[in-house]
Amino acid sequence: MSTNKRAWNRAVVNQALKEAVIKLNPKTMIQNPIMFVVEVGFLVTLFLVFMPTAFGNTVSFGFNIAVALILLFTLLFANFAEALAEGRGKAQADSLKKTKQEITANRLVGLDVVKVPSTDLRKGDIVVVSQGEMIPGDGEVIKGLASVDESAITGESAPVLKEAGGDFSSVTGGTRVISDQIEVRITSDPGESFLDRMISLVEGAKRQKTPNEIALNTVLVSLTLIFLVVVVTLPFFADYLNIQLEVPVLIALLVCLIPTTIGGLLSAIGIAGMDRVTQFNVLAMSGKAVEASGDINTIILDKTGTITYGNRMASDFIAVGTHTSQEVGYWAALSSVQDDTPEGRSVLELMKKLNYSYEPAVIRDGTFMEFKAETRMSGVDLQDGRKIRKGAVDAVKQWVLSQGGEIPANLDPNSDAIASAGGTPLAVAVDHTIYGLIYLKDTVKPGMRERFDQMRKMGIKTIMCTGDNPLTAATIAKEAGVDDFIAESKPEDKIAVIRREQAEGKLVAMTGDGTNDAPALAQADVGIAMNSGTIAAKEAANMIDLDSDPSKIIEVVSIGKQLLMTRGALTTFSIANDIAKYFAIIPAMFMLAIPELEALNIMKLHSPMSAILSALIFNAVIIPILIPLAMKGVAYKPMSSSQLLRRNLLVYGLGGIIVPFAGIKLIDLFVQFWA
Repeated sequence: MSTNKRAWNRAVVNQALKEAVIKLNPKTMIQNPIMFVVEVGFLVTLFLVFMPTAFGNTVSFGFNIAVALILLFTLLFANFAEALAEGRGKAQADSLKKTKQEITANRLVGLDVVKVPSTDLRKGDIVVVSQGEMIPGDGEVIKGLASVDESAITGESAPVLKEAGGDFSSVTGGTRVISDQIEVRITSDPGESFLDRMISLVEGAKRQKTPNEIALNTVLVSLTLIFLVVVVTLPFFADYLNIQLEVPVLIALLVCLIPTTIGGLLSAIGIAGMDRVTQFNVLAMSGKAVEASGDINTIILDKTGTITYGNRMASDFIAVGTHTSQEVGYWAALSSVQDDTPEGRSVLELMKKLNYSYEPAVIRDGTFMEFKAETRMSGVDLQDGRKIRKGAVDAVKQWVLSQGGEIPANLDPNSDAIASAGGTPLAVAVDHTIYGLIYLKDTVKPGMRERFDQMRKMGIKTIMCTGDNPLTAATIAKEAGVDDFIAESKPEDKIAVIRREQAEGKLVAMTGDGTNDAPALAQADVGIAMNSGTIAAKEAANMIDLDSDPSKIIEVVSIGKQLLMTRGALTTFSIANDIAKYFAIIPAMFMLAIPELEALNIMKLHSPMSAILSALIFNAVIIPILIPLAMKGVAYKPMSSSQLLRRNLLVYGLGGIIVPFAGIKLIDLFVQFWA
């Protein structure tokens, strides 16, 4: 659904109108000091409506009530903007709450299956979920493979494959299994699930102001205090000149001088920025993460599952030395019988495809060695003492040499040939002998080169990290179009490159989906985990891409830049507005006593009272006029910072000066008939 339709949904607008009135409570208003000053001005003016002679006031009843009403509408418009932004998040949260329901879970207790409510499940419980059943809680698949409908979370109707092992084992409570059966280990207690966190975040219950927002708010409050001091002391100087300044006029001056426009829209801009990220199916854990994404200088991308599809499949067995491809396949299959990774299963599938045979009974009493990022190998130790290893070529070479073996002369040329073609070679060895290579193929996701070109235009450097050898990494990097790559990288290498970039004063983003990506995701300024990834990756990140599309980082960066630009543009527009108000109110206040100030009435406003009311009305109506821009955000196009600054100064700086002159004059043409 488009932003505009969601923003102006009738139910959301009606609720926002109610909230705008409720938010007039001074306890709520004091959280926004700028608008609280306006509310105090409204209450003082309202008091003068009923006590017209208080404070030595001599202005008419009509002027008092007009100022009071205009200030009231200024408050309501500002509250409406914030309530509208909050309402969109609450509407989305309500739809998510419909997804959250009581589910009956099949919990494994020993060998028995016991039906229990999903609310009784705790971390570590194991449940069985069959075709047509809902997954009762967040967890990871520990046995089996199934297609899962995640449309309730992601909005995408296409099912996703979830399987034990690898980086695609994470499942979310509230999603439905549509084929086969899986066993799931629950990883969250009730109230702490992914869906619970998502509901809490999108409805704004835990929204905190970002550092930039706090800094800007401090500047705006400081300006408000300065103008407050000026207006409070102004009557003393006026008395010296025998000029009487009425309280409603002083209040009007104060309200027009303080940055009410940005003060009324600042909170709405921040909430809408979070909402725009959510619209792209990215769950941001904080506004700080969204804001930081707008200042990103470097992006670290994990290759497997991020730049490429990540489904590296065995496509051939390449023999080395005097061995045959059947021998390579035989030992590769034995090392893969208990290997639950997609690559391991693909080896067995290739054996079937090639009609090669092997004897699983050979490893029956053997000890399986799982793949580790540190060793970059897996394998099995047989009962008779033989050791089979499968893994990265250089790792297997070192292992064989440590066993006293020799490296076949044609190993490196064959390995380089596979890597040059963009594949991944895995060496297969038994004790001191290398039998050959497994040719794994992976594919770069379409459109990645164009995405990286866009990042380059934004001034963002892209670095690909992969465990592949340098030749494979270089081929993939060239095909994808990244700026740099790190081959044969371990988890600590990713952290090291992030820290190196951060030490140079750069903000770094990292995308990943595996458990080994978790430390780097936590170290990065902006960590984006794929929803299809592991629980560890999602817990370490501060953003989660529900569509598991790593190219989504483009939209996230654009939204971050758009949030910063929108805040800056509307602040510039708000402050520039004051120039026109000076020429409207200052001459109106002193013109009778100092006729020479008529020269400042360049808009030729009808009378002092019409000038003040026109400036006040413009100050109020500009807030609802700018609400759509605050919600949608300033349009962002990839360009340099200097170009962006020039464009925004021209549009919102110069525009902020010109528009109020025209607006106040136009309003004065109508106000003069009754002011």
